[in-house]
Amino acid sequence: MSEYTAVITGGNKGIGADLAADMTARGWKVISLARHPGEAAEVEHVICDLSDPAAVAQAAADVAAKHEVTHFIHNAGIILPNLIEDARPDEMLALTQLHLASALTLAQAFLPAMKARGFGRILFNASRAALGAKTRTAYSASKAGMIGMARTWALELAEHGITVNVVAPGPILTDNFWGIVPKGSDQEADLAKRIPVGRLGTVRDVTRTFMFLADPDAGFITGQTLFVCGGASIGTVPI
Repeated sequence: MSEYTAVITGGNKGIGADLAADMTARGWKVISLARHPGEAAEVEHVICDLSDPAAVAQAAADVAAKHEVTHFIHNAGIILPNLIEDARPDEMLALTQLHLASALTLAQAFLPAMKARGFGRILFNASRAALGAKTRTAYSASKAGMIGMARTWALELAEHGITVNVVAPGPILTDNFWGIVPKGSDQEADLAKRIPVGRLGTVRDVTRTFMFLADPDAGFITGQTLFVCGGASIGTVPI
């Protein structure tokens, strides 16, 4: 039996799937919660629509009943870009459920096992857009909410050996990015030039950061947000 069990939302593709591969390579048990199964046979795929509160509650209860979860990584997310004139309140509600409320429901289910063990790692995949970005009214608000929620949880859970941290990527070459910026386009090349390090981020850049914070030895880091953005959070705002 693996010493560690990780639940990754959106662990079926992109950053989530890459992270799952690194964790399974360490011998950890990994469970992905997503609307669709991934291809990795070594990952347990639980089908769950995180935008549905009832479905999340059921999945949380089922997973917690079967596994003593030590790591919870809330990675799943969507953008719903719109300028302020076109932004809608229902988009704000949808992303609040996906990015924040579903995380709360899942964490509440996994915390008893973490507290009993005196160990846990809770990680959020937020965004540099939490600092502000055009067309990101609902997205930036919910991602900024992750940072505030993580800092609160970090204070409440530190005494139990549970750390809570946030990874905030900048522009990363994923399907979400290419859904807004055409792949291989002049726009993509221009964005890369405007990043201080001179390139766009990769899935591996983000996975390495998650693995650092997920490490059992990273117990003196909590309540922190680590921007994986090539310097975009301190320099030119790319998008």
